[in-house]
Amino acid sequence: MANRTGHTIAGVQHVTTASSAHAARKRVTWLALLVLLGSAVSVPDVVAAGPGGKSRYRSASTGQVSSEDHAAAGDENPHQADDPPETSGILGIRKLIPGIRSSSEETLLQSIPTDRLTPQAQQRLSSITDQPSLYRRLPTQAFRCDQELFLFLTRKPETIIGIWDAMGITKVQATRVGPYEISAIDGCGTTCKIDLVYGDQNLHVFVADGMYDGKFTQKPIHGTGVFVFKSTYARAADGSTTVTGTLDSFIKFESLGADLLARSLGGLIGKSADHNFVETAKFISQISQASETNPDGMLELVDQLPQVDAGTKAEFARVIINVSQRYAQATADNRLVKDRGITQTQR
Repeated sequence: MANRTGHTIAGVQHVTTASSAHAARKRVTWLALLVLLGSAVSVPDVVAAGPGGKSRYRSASTGQVSSEDHAAAGDENPHQADDPPETSGILGIRKLIPGIRSSSEETLLQSIPTDRLTPQAQQRLSSITDQPSLYRRLPTQAFRCDQELFLFLTRKPETIIGIWDAMGITKVQATRVGPYEISAIDGCGTTCKIDLVYGDQNLHVFVADGMYDGKFTQKPIHGTGVFVFKSTYARAADGSTTVTGTLDSFIKFESLGADLLARSLGGLIGKSADHNFVETAKFISQISQASETNPDGMLELVDQLPQVDAGTKAEFARVIINVSQRYAQATADNRLVKDRGITQTQR
């Protein structure tokens, strides 16, 4: 019987045979990529532009989307929670005693619906989380973002990488190799392969394989990771949605030297990951605001995105249109409520 690795996304399990098991580990997300690569991307506060030429996708005002058928992001600062990132051990160094976990780690791991994963996926998770070199909970982020758009960007992170590429602020190259699988390289010696093994509206679990073979090491350094991302959503009276996200990361290095070095430098590695998580949350919020207020500009951007296949571009365009329509409806509803309030007061 062939070995299998499973993916459970929104309650549907997807199975890959052993012949494509290597490809099935190549899932990268904006969450795990930034943590594993540790690349501090400086994201500008505003990507300002109006609509230029016509997109192959419909204008936000017409109502139809072409199947064959991108740019502007607004500015919004996330509401950042005050909770400090959590680490294990003194000064961010994980305790060296195997099998010892904090209560928060235990609670987190127990929340993963492992019964909905294949035995192979369960084994992959436990081989990393049982004795990681580093464990860290990144700072909780609360930011305004449409829920549908947030889930799309979480599961199709090459769209964010493509936007950064179009802006000239990243060298990361991402390649989608399956419905939940992407391979990425940072251009500086790091390769990253991450597999989304479980996903629903509130929980996403990723298993990562990474390698660094750059100028700062004499031989390649291999590592694996598990990233558990939890999200909740709060709807405001004006119709906007605030996403609150928490990311826990478990990193394990194969060689003893790299493992000890990582334990010693855990605090520095963690600060870089924290920074990237905060900046990416801010940028996602900007994409959401731009989709609301300048959908034509966003559709122009989608047309121009590198590293994104046609099917994903079409899906991104549909999500942008949905976001703009929901925003327009909420704005109209709020205006109507306000007008009615004024009329009743005048009476």
